[in-house]
Amino acid sequence: MATIEIENRIFEVDGDGFLASPNIWDNEVARLIAKYDGIEEMNEKHWAIVNIIRNNYIENGKAPMIRIICKETGLRLREIYELFPLGPARGACRVAGLPKPDGCV
Repeated sequence: MATIEIENRIFEVDGDGFLASPNIWDNEVARLIAKYDGIEEMNEKHWAIVNIIRNNYIENGKAPMIRIICKETGLRLREIYELFPLGPARGACRVAGLPKPDGCV
């Protein structure tokens, strides 16, 4: 298993950088992964996206479709890519502590 180190914390990740143990996720882990991905500070829009993704994962066992994220946040897809430059699947889901979503390349 691969690892990444962020601010002296080591996380086991899969080959794409998603947490190997999603159960260790908390807001601090999200902040650290975001920082690792180039997001210096999480704002309320970042957290709204992360919370929608996490809640959907908890309720349905998978990440929501992007149109659901857009609808529930009122953000356009372009804005989500501005907030998470790696995209909603690779970037936002990784920050949210989910396993790699199906169809994510």
